[in-house]
Amino acid sequence: MPFYLEIIICVSLLTGGAFLLIGSYGLVRLPDIYMRLHSPTKASTLGITGVLVASMIFQSHLKGFLSIQELLITLFLLITAPVAANMIAKTALHFRTKPIDKTQGQELMETIRDRKSTKPPHTPR
Repeated sequence: MPFYLEIIICVSLLTGGAFLLIGSYGLVRLPDIYMRLHSPTKASTLGITGVLVASMIFQSHLKGFLSIQELLITLFLLITAPVAANMIAKTALHFRTKPIDKTQGQELMETIRDRKSTKPPHTPR
C-alpha cells in the first residue's frame, strides 16, 4: 500500500475517532435529553463518517475498484440520524420531559406541544 494512502487512512481514522470520543463524552456529560441530542447527531455522525471513509479507501485499494458499500452506509447514516433525533425530541416534548434551567427555548416548548396541524382534516371519499 502506498505511504500516502496510509497517511490519508490514518488521518481519517484519527479524526473520526476523535469525533466519536467527543460525541460519546457529550452523550454522557450533557444534563438533559434536549442537549444530549446534539452529540449523537452531530459529533458521532461525523466520527462514523471518518471511519467509513477510511474503510472505503482501504477496501478500494484492496479490491482495485471503488468500494461503494461504505459510501452507502455513510449516506444512510447522514439521512437517518437527523430524522431519529427529531423523533426523539418530539417524543420528549410529548411526554413533557422537563429540561434543566439552562436549556434555551423553554418558553417555546408549550407552544410546540399544543400547536395544531396546518394540514386540512382528512375527508374520506
